[in-house]
Formats: sequence, structure tokens, C-alpha cells
Amino acid sequence: MDAFSTVIRVASHEQHTEAETSTFMSDMLGGRLGVDAYTRYTEQLWFVYRALEEAAESLKDDPVAGPFIRPELMRVAEIERDLAHLLGPAWREQVVALPSTEAYAARVAQCAAEWPGGYVAHHYTRYLGDLSGGQIIRDKAERTWGFERKGDGVRFYVFADISNPAAFKRTYRELLDAIAADDLEKQRIIDECKRAFDFNGAVFRELGEEFRLTA
Repeated sequence: MDAFSTVIRVASHEQHTEAETSTFMSDMLGGRLGVDAYTRYTEQLWFVYRALEEAAESLKDDPVAGPFIRPELMRVAEIERDLAHLLGPAWREQVVALPSTEAYAARVAQCAAEWPGGYVAHHYTRYLGDLSGGQIIRDKAERTWGFERKGDGVRFYVFADISNPAAFKRTYRELLDAIAADDLEKQRIIDECKRAFDFNGAVFRELGEEFRLTA
């Protein structure tokens, strides 16, 4: 019997690849889009992470979700610094959630309120992804738009309190393997993981519509 962390990774691999190779992501990481596209993407992240982190306090003693609530992962304050850098001090009046982002954030909030296992699925999909692939985005953003290395504009991708990301990810996977859930619940969590990737994909598609490259 494979470890749950392995099963969950393999099960969501297809959607993960689909989201990562979206036209929008490819164009942005390929340097074919302006900093406005990167800013718009960062705005969408703010809405999703706010939903994740507003629930953290109420879930920290939950037997299922509690072990995953780690202050060193929290991203909202960093995203807000990035948005202030990208849009100026009045950024809150300018950020707008895409319909797909609204649906994504609403689902995260719903899971946080009603289903801790589902919350873990979204937590895993986002934070572990940022610790891994997010570093590629940071590197590209610094080189493409001239942000200071690990400075304003890319702070979302800088986990200052995690000195060893590989070790942290190992610990996180151990938490997944030890999750307080039976096989049926684990399957539901896997399904929600796939759903989380689908939400991501929908956001990328809408961003792709907004920032379509004209041939």
C-alpha cells in the first residue's frame, strides 16, 4: 500500500501538469507578457490565500487540518507587500477577482467551514506547489521584470522562515501520511485535490483570455 502522500501526488499529476502548462503560464514564464499580467495573476492569488488563511485560526486545533496550519507558510502579508509594490498604496481599491477566482476562494472557504479534509486538499495543492514550482516563477519574474532578488514584487515566493524547503516538504508529506482519515475520506481528499487543480486551471484560462497574445 503506497503512502497517502504518494497516492495524492500521483492521482493529481494530470491536472497538475495541465495547470502548469497552461497558455497563460507558458506565455508569462516565457517573457511574452508584460508585468501587468504578472500583477493580475498576483491579485488572484491574494483572494485565494485570504480564504485559506482567514480560516487558519479556527482550524488550528482541528484533529485533521490542525497539524497543517504552520505560521511559516502564511503568504497573505507577503502578497500584500507585493501588490503594494506593483499597484501602489491604494492597491486594495484596484484588485478584482476573476469569476473563476471567486469560485475557487468560495470553495476554499466552504471546505474550511464544513470539511477539514477538503481544506487540507486545498492547503496541500497551494503551499506545496509554491514551495516547489513557485521558485521557477520567482526566478523568471526577477529576470523578466527586474525585481530585486527575493525583494518587493516576488516576496510571495520567498519563504523566509523555511530554511530547508526539502526537509519541510518531507515533514509535510509525513503529516499527510499520518492524516486522521479513513480510506473513504482519503479518496474524497484526493478528489478535492483534483478539483483544486481544476480551479487553478480555470483561473489560468481566464487570465489567458485577458492576456491573449495577438499573432
